Amino acid sequence: MPFVVPRAPDLPPATWAAYGLTTLTVVPLVLRRRAPVLVLVAVLATGALYNFAVDGPGQPLPYTGLVAFYTVAELSSPPKRIAVTTLTAVAVLVSVGLDGQDLRELFFSLFVFAAAYAFGRLTVTRQAYLRAVEDRARQLELTHRIEAEQAVARERARIAREMHDILSHAVSLMIVQAEAGPVAVRTAPERAEAAFDAISETGRDAMVQLRRMLGLLREPEAPQHAPRAPQPGLAALPGLVERVRDSGLTVSYRATGAARPPGPAVEATVYRIVQEALTNVVKHADADTVHVLLDHGTGALALTVTDDGRGPNGGPGPSSGLGLVGVRERAAAHGGTATTGPGPDGLGFRLRVTIPWTVPGAGGGSERVGGETR
Repeated sequence: MPFVVPRAPDLPPATWAAYGLTTLTVVPLVLRRRAPVLVLVAVLATGALYNFAVDGPGQPLPYTGLVAFYTVAELSSPPKRIAVTTLTAVAVLVSVGLDGQDLRELFFSLFVFAAAYAFGRLTVTRQAYLRAVEDRARQLELTHRIEAEQAVARERARIAREMHDILSHAVSLMIVQAEAGPVAVRTAPERAEAAFDAISETGRDAMVQLRRMLGLLREPEAPQHAPRAPQPGLAALPGLVERVRDSGLTVSYRATGAARPPGPAVEATVYRIVQEALTNVVKHADADTVHVLLDHGTGALALTVTDDGRGPNGGPGPSSGLGLVGVRERAAAHGGTATTGPGPDGLGFRLRVTIPWTVPGAGGGSERVGGETR
């Protein structure tokens, strides 16, 4: 400033030595984050030398000392902060006392240094808060990514189950009908015609279900073309049994108990389980008769499919075991269980699935009353 605005005539002129010491109070700040305590000591020492050795233009506030003290409060450990705070308070007392200033100047100097210390600690708190927010955001992002991956895996498993049930059932029935067709042509032409009609009907039904599924998968791209027909439910079980019966297998279906709608999701699950069970009988059991029993019990919806075939390890066709895995997964999705084993008197094969009754409550959950879920 003395080079821009001339100093008062009664003040001594500014010298290069004064500017040199002023520079020495600033240059150490470059290293303040590496060695904050040493930089503060260097700044205070240079300032003291300036006050005692040079009669220069001076500064109204020790700016560099405040910056260094702020850095100590931000970066140093508690013991160092206590020691440096004590040293700085003593330095301020000595400096104000030697300059002959009054009590007001002492309180003002202590206040500005205390403010610098407070801002340093607030910076630490703010940085800790920002780190916590960033960590929470990373955790949320990781959680969302894991949930998305799990949702994709569940959806892929669901699609695989649906495709397996639809294609396996349809193809199995078509193979059985096609193999019986040539024999029927030679012995009973009317049965051959019925077999070919069954093949055609089974194929058309499979195509309708596949189109429905593929339409739902493409719905985000073309929602106006996606089919809105519901999934098959309990009302479609007689038709399913009739199609399997057309293959030459004797199939009986009986529903007991007070019928009540379990909900579209459970109905679709029961339909697919019966479809898979009948498909396994056609492919692997080499059975003559199959009994399907649907019991609307007081505590649960129970499904039992029993055949008189060769049991779980019988049948001419290879089995991957994915069908029964899908049955268990479908039952577990509704809180139910699926058990398998030999039929009555150790003959044949029995599949039993139990799904508890659930009715959505006001909060979207389920409420269990006594032994029954409601």
